[in-house]
Amino acid sequence: MFGAPGSGKGTQGKVLGTIPRFHHMACGDVFRSIDTRTELGQEFVKYSSRGELVPDEVTVKLWRANIHDSVKSHVFKPDIDFLVLDGIPRNMEQAKFMESDIDVIQVFHLACPDRDELARRLRKRAIKENRFDDANEEVIQRRIRTYEEESKPILDYYSQGKYADRGMVTDIDASQPPLKVIHAVISRIMNLDAWKLVEHLRV
Repeated sequence: MFGAPGSGKGTQGKVLGTIPRFHHMACGDVFRSIDTRTELGQEFVKYSSRGELVPDEVTVKLWRANIHDSVKSHVFKPDIDFLVLDGIPRNMEQAKFMESDIDVIQVFHLACPDRDELARRLRKRAIKENRFDDANEEVIQRRIRTYEEESKPILDYYSQGKYADRGMVTDIDASQPPLKVIHAVISRIMNLDAWKLVEHLRV
């Protein structure tokens, strides 16, 4: 699930995650589940405690550890489950680091060209979740700007080169009601060859 902050990728990812054969993993969940007693957890703390961005390589290592734990506990079964990613990869470097780990089947781009609408959604969410600092207009505009500069190029990455002929990116109008958005996502999934291979499996 890919889109600007406020486009609804977390909402749609969670809905998909409730459907059998889909496992939703959000980048925020990865960070929240870190065991800070481990060597990798300490590496994360080293940056986060100073208010610094966690390097891409460390972020992907944390993601790998989380995936490994999910497989070990049988929460995620990679041979029959689809992994729904939300919030990762965030940039080209992370996408390249993750190439050896995942076989990308489809990128759902939740497009919302109306940046005022995105800002409205982010303010509403920040207030609802009591994260008032995130409702600050400067913070919101910085998040949207970071997406445009660092994250959005991923769409080109999955549309060109070795992915060029695979129809990897599906654009969906994220300004629609959430029910219409998830309908569009599921309709596309049901037409994917990868889905047709597993749809007959029992839950």
